[in-house]
Order: sequence, then C-alpha cells, then structure tokens
Amino acid sequence: MIKNVAIFASGEGTNAQTIIDYFKESKNIKIALVVSNKSTANVLVRAKKSNIPILILDRTTFFETNEVIELLKNAQIDLILLAGFLWIIPENLIKAFPNKIVNIHPSLLPKFGGKGMYGLNVHKAVVESKEKESGITIHFVNEEYDKGKIISQHKCVVSENDTAETLADKIQILEHQNFAKTIERLLC
Repeated sequence: MIKNVAIFASGEGTNAQTIIDYFKESKNIKIALVVSNKSTANVLVRAKKSNIPILILDRTTFFETNEVIELLKNAQIDLILLAGFLWIIPENLIKAFPNKIVNIHPSLLPKFGGKGMYGLNVHKAVVESKEKESGITIHFVNEEYDKGKIISQHKCVVSENDTAETLADKIQILEHQNFAKTIERLLC
C-alpha cells in the first residue's frame, strides 16, 4: 500500500526538492501534497513542476479551524514532513496526526533548538559557542518547539574557520543526504 506524504515548507524548498526527487519512482511512498504559508515560496514552483498538488495556508484557517486536518485526512496523508516550515504546528493538528509529523532541525538537539532557532540563527549560535560539531536532528513534532522524540541525528565537524554560512552549507549537505532516507526507513 502506498504511503502518502505531505511536505510543509515556507521557502526555497531545496529539502522538499530532494525528497520529491528521491521518491519520484517509489512504488511505496508518494509525495501527495506540498503545503506552504507563503504564496511566493519557491517550494510551490518546485511542486508544480513535479505535478504535485499545492495548498497555500492562511493564518486563520491554519490556527483557528480544522480545515487543514480535514483536507489532509481526505488526501489520506500518512506522514507530514516539515522542511523549513516556519509556523509552529497547532495542537489540533498534532493530536490529529500523533507521531505522524516529522521535522528536520539544523542542529544536534537539544542544543540550539527552540523559538527563533532556525536557519542562520542556529549556525551563528553554533559558531559563536565554539562547538566542535554540529549536524541535523530529524524528530517527531510535539507541542513544544524542537522537543519531540528524536528519530535520527547526523553530525559534521565545525572547524575554527567555519562561519555561519559555511556551516549552513555543511548542514544542507547532511539534510539532502539523510532526510529522505530516514523517511523511507520510517515508512517502510
């Protein structure tokens, strides 16, 4: 039986594209929907090019109704992936999809997680703290920012010459190498 996946993203969509490409020929996993809170997000262009249906969220519908839950259930979504989605997930959605929402975070949680810790903010904090390693954490989403059960972590060395930008490049490589493979293991 095919597992249907929805990807939630707010920006460029490079992780989403890697996941779309990885599962393009899969007989077991289908990227069934791409959801964004920004109508201008490039992830929507990527989804359209791959003939994947899109949904653009507005704040009121997402946070104050069950419309998104109904739409996801009607689409028979088995797993929701957060790939650079910058809104907190409302409690009603978490309860409707328990242990079915997965996030990728650009640090080794529990370090450098929580509100405001995304993108370059994370990498700047890691570099400024003179950490010797960083990486990614793939985890289930619960009611608290970056506190859900960890599924996997993947590490890289932080050199003394690294900047937030060079570390971001290393982290993106880890994301592209590991996110789709982890999802595949989770669903198969």
